Amino acid sequence: MLIQPVVLSGGSGTRLWPLSREKYPKQLLPLIGEDSLLQATVRRVEGLAGVSVAAPMVVSNEEYRFVIAEQLRLMGKPGTIVLEPSGRNTAPALTLAALAARRDGADPVLLVMPADHVIVDVPAFQAVVVQGAQLAEAGAVVTFGITPDTPETGYGYIQSGAAFEGGAHRIARFVEKPDRATAQGYLDAGGYAWNSGLFMLKASVWLAAIAACRADILAACEDAFAKGSADGEFLRVDKAAFTACPSDSIDYAVMERLAAGGREDLPAGVVLPLSAGWSDVGAWDALWQVLPKDESGNVKQGDVLLHDSHNTLALSEGRLIACVGVDNLIVVETADAVLVANKDKTQDVKKIVDALKREGRSEGQLHRKVFRPWGWYDSVDNGARFQVKRIVVKPGGQLSLQMHHHRAEHWIVVSGTARVTRDKESYLVSENESTYIPLGSTHRLENPGRLPLEMIEVQSGSYLGEDDIVRFEDVYGRSQ
Repeated sequence: MLIQPVVLSGGSGTRLWPLSREKYPKQLLPLIGEDSLLQATVRRVEGLAGVSVAAPMVVSNEEYRFVIAEQLRLMGKPGTIVLEPSGRNTAPALTLAALAARRDGADPVLLVMPADHVIVDVPAFQAVVVQGAQLAEAGAVVTFGITPDTPETGYGYIQSGAAFEGGAHRIARFVEKPDRATAQGYLDAGGYAWNSGLFMLKASVWLAAIAACRADILAACEDAFAKGSADGEFLRVDKAAFTACPSDSIDYAVMERLAAGGREDLPAGVVLPLSAGWSDVGAWDALWQVLPKDESGNVKQGDVLLHDSHNTLALSEGRLIACVGVDNLIVVETADAVLVANKDKTQDVKKIVDALKREGRSEGQLHRKVFRPWGWYDSVDNGARFQVKRIVVKPGGQLSLQMHHHRAEHWIVVSGTARVTRDKESYLVSENESTYIPLGSTHRLENPGRLPLEMIEVQSGSYLGEDDIVRFEDVYGRSQ
């Protein structure tokens, strides 16, 4: 049996601001351990017993494509990255993945996993996956129901129906996020599980189910896929065709119609219980719950000192955080923002992000440190007519051939060697040397060496925004 991991990586994770930003969401961050959540999701299927596991397939927004490719490369697990020109929710995303999985005539069992979830007990997860694979291979649509231990109001629920085979039950119904009294009733009654968003089913079974339930979604995805193209590890679908696709979730489009076996033309929808330390890490309090704590219930990451403090998460990316006599707080420090929140109000962090967007502030979208396919830059200082950046270009990396209308740039090489193109000349700049790029000059920066190139860039001019770039050539296929 062949299992195809399908990682859905489309969420923005605004409730984990300021660590998570719209342009660099939580699934790309190492919130627990050294792996990012996306890397941990891919690694979670290593060593599955009795089955073959294909290279990962990630369905992602165009915005994250290079970071995802780099994270997979660092793991030694290059796979396929299916690029969505725009977000259309999980049902179209899974439909694209199923079409991609079947393009060579294969029909694997798809293991569908959100990229931003945490599972603490990987062996327990793998044991249930092996159970689910047998049911999926036989034609069932399997979802995993998380065994609840609290009356959680932030999750949807699945009610189990009649016993099926292999330890599963028929899905009786899906329930939206309940109030606390209703959630407590579910917990007391038994037979209810949290809806995990994890699924197993054959690619052909999904395509048949979406055809029966939402033929319009299937038609749009087939059109977009047929008009798409392969670009290395990236599969690009047609933008116009996919943008015309209706937006819907896997649950609404198909799963709720499988509940209680209401339609004979649809496969069996079943739920398997899963107890493996699962969390969707939907807010800071959820992250606090899954991280190791000291004897006072505190979680500390980075440069943190606590005194007489309890049940607090303090996370520093650089500067010292010192807390005295606090309780039940979330304190998160990044280079350009600090969050202090009551742990019971973490769902409201999204309101801060909404306010940043309304005010046109960049902190809701970007970190000060911004990753690019060639490396990264960090805006370390700025004023009315200047900006200073620290730039690191990875070996073999090169920026686009470009020009600026409103700024000039001074480049100082700190370590490594830079190859500079400036109008019609090309030359090398070594450590402790500098060069000047006048306003309006066509230029390119490259790292021809085997070590990272680190440099300081000083920009000066009347406008210093990132949109003041005219690209003439770009090896990464970017137009902006």
